[in-house]
Amino acid sequence: MSSAPGNREDGVPPDRGSEDVTLDDSGGDIASTTGRQELEMCLGNNEIKSRAVVKYSAAPPPTTYALLQEKTDLKLPPANWLRESPQLGPAGSTVLGSSSKSKPFSSFGMAYDFIDSIGDDVDVVSDSENIKKLLKIPYSKSHVSMAVHRVGRTLLLDELDIQELFMRSSQTGDWTWLKEFYQRLIDQKWQRKKKSKEHWYQKAILSKFLYYSINGDGAAEPVPDSDNPDEGCRAEEFGPSWPATFTSTASDSEESAAHKEEGVPMDSKYALGQVASKEQNLTTLFNEGENSQGLRNDFVRNILWTFEDIHMLVGSNMPIFGGGRYPAVSLRLRDNNKPINILTGIDYWLDNLMCNVPELVMCFHVNGIVQKYEMIKTEDIPDLENSTFSTRVVKDIAQNILSFLKSNCTKEGHTYWLFKASGSDIVKLYDLTTLCEEAAEEKCQNPFTLPVAVLLYKVASNMMLKKSQNRKHYGTIRTLLLNCVKLLDQDRHPQIIASAHYMLAELFQLDEPPEEGAGGESLRAGGSEDSYSDDEEDPEDLPEDSDENGSFSTTLDSQDDSKAVAIIKSVGELSVPEKYKSTHQIRPIYAFPVSQDKEERCRHVLSYVLKGLKAVDGSIKKESDLPAADPNTPIPLKYDDGSKAVEKGIALLLDRAGPFQEDRKHPTRSGMIPGSWQHRMKLQLFFKASKAYYVLSDAATNLLKYGRALRYIKLALQCHDAYCSVSITLHSRVLLFHSQCLSLCGDIQLMLAQNASNRAAYLEEYSYQTKEDQEVLHSLHRESSCQAFNMASDLATDPEYQLFVSSKCYEAAYELLTSGVVKEHGPEQLAQVLKRLGNIRNEIGVFYMNQAAAMQTEKEVKKSVSIAEQEIWKKSFSCFEKGMKDFEAIEDSTNTSLLLCNTGRLMRICAQAHCATSADLSRGEFSPEESLYYNKAIDYYLRAMRSLATRGNHPAVWDSVNWELSTTYFTLATLLQDYAPLSRKAQEQIEREVTEAMLKSLKYCDLQTESARQPLYQYRAATIHHRLASMYHSCFRNQVGDEHLRKQHRSLAELHYSKAVLLFLSLKDAPCELLRTLLERVAFAEFTMAGQSSSGAKLKTLTGALDILTDTRHAFLLIHKELLEDHTETDCPELTRPLDSGADGTTSSGLNTIEVMKLIGVFEPSFSFLLLQLVKLMTAMKRKPSNKDEELLKTYKNVYSKILRAEKTAPLLSRIELFLDLLQQLTPNTGSGDLGASS
Repeated sequence: MSSAPGNREDGVPPDRGSEDVTLDDSGGDIASTTGRQELEMCLGNNEIKSRAVVKYSAAPPPTTYALLQEKTDLKLPPANWLRESPQLGPAGSTVLGSSSKSKPFSSFGMAYDFIDSIGDDVDVVSDSENIKKLLKIPYSKSHVSMAVHRVGRTLLLDELDIQELFMRSSQTGDWTWLKEFYQRLIDQKWQRKKKSKEHWYQKAILSKFLYYSINGDGAAEPVPDSDNPDEGCRAEEFGPSWPATFTSTASDSEESAAHKEEGVPMDSKYALGQVASKEQNLTTLFNEGENSQGLRNDFVRNILWTFEDIHMLVGSNMPIFGGGRYPAVSLRLRDNNKPINILTGIDYWLDNLMCNVPELVMCFHVNGIVQKYEMIKTEDIPDLENSTFSTRVVKDIAQNILSFLKSNCTKEGHTYWLFKASGSDIVKLYDLTTLCEEAAEEKCQNPFTLPVAVLLYKVASNMMLKKSQNRKHYGTIRTLLLNCVKLLDQDRHPQIIASAHYMLAELFQLDEPPEEGAGGESLRAGGSEDSYSDDEEDPEDLPEDSDENGSFSTTLDSQDDSKAVAIIKSVGELSVPEKYKSTHQIRPIYAFPVSQDKEERCRHVLSYVLKGLKAVDGSIKKESDLPAADPNTPIPLKYDDGSKAVEKGIALLLDRAGPFQEDRKHPTRSGMIPGSWQHRMKLQLFFKASKAYYVLSDAATNLLKYGRALRYIKLALQCHDAYCSVSITLHSRVLLFHSQCLSLCGDIQLMLAQNASNRAAYLEEYSYQTKEDQEVLHSLHRESSCQAFNMASDLATDPEYQLFVSSKCYEAAYELLTSGVVKEHGPEQLAQVLKRLGNIRNEIGVFYMNQAAAMQTEKEVKKSVSIAEQEIWKKSFSCFEKGMKDFEAIEDSTNTSLLLCNTGRLMRICAQAHCATSADLSRGEFSPEESLYYNKAIDYYLRAMRSLATRGNHPAVWDSVNWELSTTYFTLATLLQDYAPLSRKAQEQIEREVTEAMLKSLKYCDLQTESARQPLYQYRAATIHHRLASMYHSCFRNQVGDEHLRKQHRSLAELHYSKAVLLFLSLKDAPCELLRTLLERVAFAEFTMAGQSSSGAKLKTLTGALDILTDTRHAFLLIHKELLEDHTETDCPELTRPLDSGADGTTSSGLNTIEVMKLIGVFEPSFSFLLLQLVKLMTAMKRKPSNKDEELLKTYKNVYSKILRAEKTAPLLSRIELFLDLLQQLTPNTGSGDLGASS
């Protein structure tokens, strides 16, 4: 048939402009209202719902049929007989304009064209002739032989002409196993049945009648070489419509599908272009003879027919004419001497229903002479005389047959044979695939295998293109693809197999978390990946012979029946309403193995990728010049830290990461031709493998398994290396992903450097390789040496080198993201990489800074700064500066301030290194270099605070910088005070600088904010006040002449002493500091008294000094408490025994007993001196003492005498208890000063 202009739209019915249009867009014909409108046919009490939508039509608009004159002799051929006519279809057409036989693959041709409908929307795809034959089974004694295939919930029905098949078998020997089975179990005396002369006579006059009925004047074209019309019909009847067994050779064209995808992005299509393997295109896939249409859709029209609740895609070649009361009619020729029987009536009725034709025109003849015409409405056909039938019964037959087939044809990819012998009432269903597998002969092939596999692939591929819209189809796609792969031989169909495995890998989402409530990790219990459950109930709950199961059974007696999958014991049962209803609603087992575990998903992906790679590798002919790698031998992963290798590795790393590759016109290392399907498929598989390994690496990183993570990222980079080796240019999405891999590799190397203590465990993880990984590597090595990224992904033993490699990975990722191809696609990724770059530079800077600090600690004698130290400082400073630029580029003020803070710390280390030492190795004066670096440190800390602006932006970082700044000022002031550079500066200048630094340090002491550092701030503030008080005390003692300045120093000393005491009193863990401050304050009072002349002034000063001294009671109470706690912890029964302390005099509670003893050594004489002086002054007073004075004098004498008699060798605890008692006597009005308060 020549292809008339037609418009095939996959699953999209023609758009109709109005209700009364009768033609489709392609000029095809459709009758009655619109194709979308449901046509209800009411036949008495029988109401049948039928709707037909023309999906495609190659026929011209229907023309009015020619009304033949009475007595026209149909035995005489018309002038246009057997000439090709678009109205009738192909030349040689006979009954109803179609050959008496369907093509064995006609349903596949339709399925390929309307792939959207297959698997879900449509129940049956078949030739209309096959549908009619099935629905007439209970009324007909003729044999039925059909092949049934399942795709999802769709059944494909094709005529299986056993006689023709066996004729072919006798010539080729291909189907002898089926012939033997047929003869053994069904028909032992099988022989070819020949058609009668009457049969050919009837076919000839029907053909002539149809040509007479065309008003064709010059439209018909001659058909060459058709001298004998009967022979033409005979050739059509007996011609080789069956395919030969598939035996193509590898020498056939390899590039049949390649040209279709030139210029198409890799991710927009799957690799099967016209569904061709490396052997042949599907259009010439089978050796069917010169006139064969192969797997093409040969029908004049394809119709989506809904009959009750059954959706069918049918192919019809019935000629449709205009004329009569309706826009469309069908023409029939009948012998007036033979009444219409029920089979003919059903035939006519179903044809009109399928094509939505409302009227039938019947031409009656006697011995070929036209007698009359009669017009019959379609709804009246079931009530014709001698052919009356119930449309409800036909509906029941259709539903029962569909239920029977769906219940038993459960395995996708299997060929089922529905067979009813002539004159028999028994219908049997066989699984030919299983019988074929059981056959002993080697040369045993099912010709349906490849068409079924290709259809499964096409349906899955079509669903894949829509997978983002509806993920519930993932299970369906997976099942279709697995069954497709099962049917194919990898050596013969590597392209379909590779593409199917790639799609299977694509089903597993690696970059998204699985949806909540997803299915389990495997197929549901009881199901398999190629089968379907028959109904919602457990089949074991139903008895075998119950009506719910129908009368077919799988427990059969005879040898014949034992081979059948199922049997309908009597065709009469098909007329029983809802006989097989329980099995009509089919629930496919399509569970997709969803796992919450990323590693498991990635392993699924890699498994499919590997199978795809094996299929591609097996199809490449050239095997020379390949490395002799054994897939079972692990590839060694060694680290070479030679300097040359490092430099070469860095250069290679950056070069391989570049966006452009040179054009490749020559075959790749394995022999692939650029642009071939193998080339495109390998690119996709390599990229998918790289993504899977990346996800595995990321998951291992999150689990802190850094050795495993490095191994996976190495494999990901090796996949990318192989990708680069075969790719012509690198797409921006590939480069973006590669930058992610490099960033992750940098993260892992950084983590390895920071966790050097676990290196042995990481090495063990890194060295382990699965067999699957080894096989993937083996496939990668066919295209590339995979050495480009070794420097980045090797496991080193030196933390410094690992940090260095990490920084190089980030730098390479940065170079990629700032290249022209990728720049616009990854702004967010660029910010992340810059952040990582800043971080790694900070880490390297800290690493060198710690090295510098360690070098100072290790130096036994403070010498001048070495060149090595200076080099380390420079490296550290350079890293900090680069890191700051990275963070400033992304306006990250927090991290910028942290790096400024670290730079400040580096400056302090530099200052410490310039500490001067005198000849006797003691600390020398504060040097200018120290001052320079401390002031630089202060500058960096101030910049850090300015970067943060306010504490609210990042309180933790702000507090840290604030603390470091306060510490630096304090250290500077302390060193200036303790090691004053008197050789360079005047005392007054030093004092001013100390005061200035101390006050600035005090300014940054945050005493108000509650935090972990608050006690430290309080202690520092107290220490600053104490130091300032001491300095002014010293100035007051040493100042001579300027009385105003002395008074100023005296008042400042008093002020800072009082503030220091208040702050030390608020602290509960600084008794020694409090005691020292109070004693210094007493000494200050004693010195003041020494300069006084009048007794009254002296008495007042002494009394004030004694009041200060009595405040030491708080310090002694704290010391007493800590000593008691220490005794309790050591379980000492004697509280008065000598105290055990460490070498430095520190007890377990942290109290320095040596320091306490020293302070007591100052306290006792000062206490004695004050009491003695008070007793002397009060005794020598000229005025008469009051009673109160006498009591005080008595107390002073009593306390003084006790101090004098106190044993200096008594235990520390006893002495402190004595002091507390004496101090308590001096403050009789204070009720809280007893020893009980200390507990």
